[in-house]
Amino acid sequence: MTVKFIPSGRGKAQCPPDPDYPNGVEVNLATPSDTSRCRFDLPYPAPETGMFEVHCDHCGLTILVTAAGRPDDPTSITVPCKEMLVN
Repeated sequence: MTVKFIPSGRGKAQCPPDPDYPNGVEVNLATPSDTSRCRFDLPYPAPETGMFEVHCDHCGLTILVTAAGRPDDPTSITVPCKEMLVN
């Protein structure tokens, strides 16, 4: 997988972090019926506001995940494998 951070150009976050997620959040977009999944660990926390571009070298899926450089940033993302979505 390839992970690249794309800064938004806005710098640091303007809003306070969500206190319910002091250690980040694991984003899971897969369902229990998804038999094949792609899971990506993200650099945590992000350096500033922006997004992570994540590319799976196995299935070719590319996704964007926003982040704000705060404690409530995503730490990982899980999605259904693209190969399963196409078939």
